[in-house]
Amino acid sequence: MPAKPRICFILNPASGTSRQQDVPALIERYLDHSAVDHALRLTAYAGHAEELARTAAADGFRTVVAVGGDGTVNEVGRGLLGTNAAMGILPRGSGNGLARHLEVPLALPAAISRMSQPEFQRMDVGRINGHPFFCTAGLGFDAHVSKCFATAGTRGLATYVRVALREYRTFQPKPITVTLNNRTLATDCYVLAFANAGQYGNNAYIAPRADIRDGLLDVCLIDALPLRRAVRVALGLALGDLPQSGAAVYHTSRHILVEAEAPLGFHVDGDYAGEATSFEIELLPLALEVAV
Repeated sequence: MPAKPRICFILNPASGTSRQQDVPALIERYLDHSAVDHALRLTAYAGHAEELARTAAADGFRTVVAVGGDGTVNEVGRGLLGTNAAMGILPRGSGNGLARHLEVPLALPAAISRMSQPEFQRMDVGRINGHPFFCTAGLGFDAHVSKCFATAGTRGLATYVRVALREYRTFQPKPITVTLNNRTLATDCYVLAFANAGQYGNNAYIAPRADIRDGLLDVCLIDALPLRRAVRVALGLALGDLPQSGAAVYHTSRHILVEAEAPLGFHVDGDYAGEATSFEIELLPLALEVAV
């Protein structure tokens, strides 16, 4: 009788807005133990999920499941690049951008049940200045908001919106040059987003046409955001029609270079990653296997 597939769940106990859920008990209840064997490992510090994922892959687990939000998903994904293990997701964050794009059930019982017999597929991976991203990365206002959001004290959509509205009053675009598809564009950057998947999270669609298997990044440029355009951008994010709105300019590319006159903050899958004046963004085709 062949051995059962092995699944390793990596749980970030501090992730998301519903920490009271007893995830180990839910796994015991809703996972089909006749179909798979499983282990559960808890993260203890930032970056630990990447280490645990890499170790789990080396130990022969077929699937390594990120139990958390987009930050935990990013860490687990990083640990699985170049391995034979697939990444699963139990969405437990405040945005769950990649989980939503992959149509993973947001209810934990349904997501756990699906891990008993998942479908396997490969997806593209982005990289900005060496940092892998699986959903989105970006420069400008969204990165600035992610920096402020990290110190806001609470999580969730309401907090994010409150922080964004507060910072909108003072944020100013920065001059940049963007080189892609053998063209160089001099512009201002209020937001420059690189989308592998279609949304930031919470069904805020920055690039609704993005496809994680098409070998391209969707690039969204907003050079300024006066109030009237800001209202249209907000509606476009919610309705998924930002490309048709005229409030943003879109490109697709596999390789982008950005030069800024002054240091510009950037985020990776919603987490602030620092600032720089030069950026190289690239697409790694079908670099990660996922279990959905």
